[in-house]
Amino acid sequence: MHKRKILLRTATALAAACLALLSPLSVSAEEGSYTYNYDYWGDVQDCPDLYSVSKVLTSSDLGLDVKLNNPQGLYTTDDGRVFICDTGNNRVIELVRKSAESLEVVRIIDKIKGSDVNTLAGPTDVAVSANGDIFIADQGNARIVKVDKDLNYIMEFVKPVDNTLDPSLVFQPNKIVLDTAERVYCIATGINKGLIKYENDGTFSGFVGATPVSFDFTDYLWKKFASQEQRAKMESFVPTEYENIYMDKEGFIYTTMALSIDKPNGNGDNAVRKLNLMGSDILVKNGEWEICGDLYVGSGGGYEGISILTDITVLDNDVYVCLDRNRGRLFGYDDQGRMVFAFGGNGNMDGYFRRPAAIEHIGHELYVLDSLDCSITVFSTTEFGELIYTAMEEFDLGHYEESGAAWQRVMDLDGNYDLAYIGIGRSLLRQKRYKEAMRYFELKYDEDNYSKAYKQYRKEWVEEHIVVIVLVILALFLIPLSIGRVKAIRHEIDTADIFVVGKEKGKNT
Repeated sequence: MHKRKILLRTATALAAACLALLSPLSVSAEEGSYTYNYDYWGDVQDCPDLYSVSKVLTSSDLGLDVKLNNPQGLYTTDDGRVFICDTGNNRVIELVRKSAESLEVVRIIDKIKGSDVNTLAGPTDVAVSANGDIFIADQGNARIVKVDKDLNYIMEFVKPVDNTLDPSLVFQPNKIVLDTAERVYCIATGINKGLIKYENDGTFSGFVGATPVSFDFTDYLWKKFASQEQRAKMESFVPTEYENIYMDKEGFIYTTMALSIDKPNGNGDNAVRKLNLMGSDILVKNGEWEICGDLYVGSGGGYEGISILTDITVLDNDVYVCLDRNRGRLFGYDDQGRMVFAFGGNGNMDGYFRRPAAIEHIGHELYVLDSLDCSITVFSTTEFGELIYTAMEEFDLGHYEESGAAWQRVMDLDGNYDLAYIGIGRSLLRQKRYKEAMRYFELKYDEDNYSKAYKQYRKEWVEEHIVVIVLVILALFLIPLSIGRVKAIRHEIDTADIFVVGKEKGKNT
C-alpha cells in the first residue's frame, strides 16, 4: 500500500513540476493558503488556520536597551516565565508572560556569583528545575553551569571522561534537558554517540539513544574489499548528531535529527524520535506518511532541499510541534504520528521567519525565536484550532461523546480534514458503535482502525445471533442425518415388502 502511494505521490510531484515549468503564472498549493495538511494520497489539502499571530516581539517591544544578537535558545515554564539565550550578547534574559501580546523583562543573567568564571560566554540553551535552579549551556566556557534562584554558583558539568572521545575535542554543550531527578541530558557539538547523560551530582553516566547508522549496502560491500587508503578516503558509517531535544511531562525525551539530503525520505522515520529511559525509540508512527516535515522536496522561494527539523516542543495533549529552519514552517503531529497542521514560511511578514532557531509553548500558545530577525513570534489558537485540541483532550479524558461532538464541529468547518473523520470513528469505536465507526474509517482509508472496528462488530454480531447460529449449525448437521435415517427406514420397509411378496409367491407355486 505504501509503495503504491509513494508512486502516486511521485507522479503527482512530477506532474506539478511540469505544470509549474509550462505555466509561469501557476501558484503552488502552499501559496494558496497559510495552513495545509496532507491527505491519504499525499496531496496537499488547504485547511483553516489552527493558529494566528498574536504578536511579533522585538527587542524594543521587550524593552531591552541592548538589542538581541543571534539568540539561539528558548525555554518556558508552566508559570509563564520565558528565558531567551541571547548568545551573541553572552547573556540569558528572563521574562514573564503578561498576555499573549506582552512579555516583561524580569532580569538579565550575565554574571554568576561565586564561580571562578563568573560571566557567560555564548549561552545556547537553558533549563529550570522544579525547585527553581537554573541550568545554562555555557558553550563558550565549555560547561553546563548550575545556579540557584539568586544566581549563586552551585556546580558545573564538564566534558565527559570517556576513552572513545577525541582528547583534543573541545566540549561545546548545545542543548540540554532535565528530568525530575535533575539528571542532565545534553547534545554537544562534535559528539555523535547520542545524548550525554549526567547524574545530578555531575557524574557522567554514559551516552543514551544513539541514532541508527544508515548506509548504502553497495558502499558497505565496497569497503570490505577496498584497500586501507581507499577506506580512509570513503565516508564513515557513523551515527548522526541530534539537532535538538525536549522532555515532555511524562519524562520521555523527544529528539529531532536532520535527514540525509541525498535520501530525503530514506530515513524519515528517524527525523523525530521519542526515547524512553533505556534510550529506545517508542514514537508511535500510525500516520500514512513519514514524520519528516514536507513530503515534497523542491526549490524556490529562497529555499531548497528537505525540511530540517531544528527544534521540537510537546504540548500537554501530546501534540508535538516541529520547527523547520529550512522553510520556516511548523509541523504539528498527534500522538499517533498523524499530521495535525503545517504552516509558516520564509519571509518578513508576520507569521514568517528569516532564520527560525527555537520553539516553545505555554498552554496552547506557541513561541518561535528567530535568530536573524532577533524576535519572538507568539501564535495563539483560532476557534478551529481550539476545537481540534478540545476533541483530542476530551478523548484522552475518556469523554468520547464530547470528543465526537467536537470532531463533528471540526468537520462542519472543513469537510476535507481527515483527522475529523478518524476522530469521530475513534470516539464511536470507544462507544461500542462499531458499525458506524467502520463507515468513518472507510471514508478515510484508515485500515488499522477499520480492522479493529470490524473485529469488534463481528464479535458483537456473533454474540447477538448465537442462538440462530447454533440452530442453523444443528440444522445443517441433523437434517442430513434425519434424511439419511428416513431413507434407510424406507429402504428397509421396501426391502421387507419385496421379501414378503416373494415368499408368498413361492408358497403358491
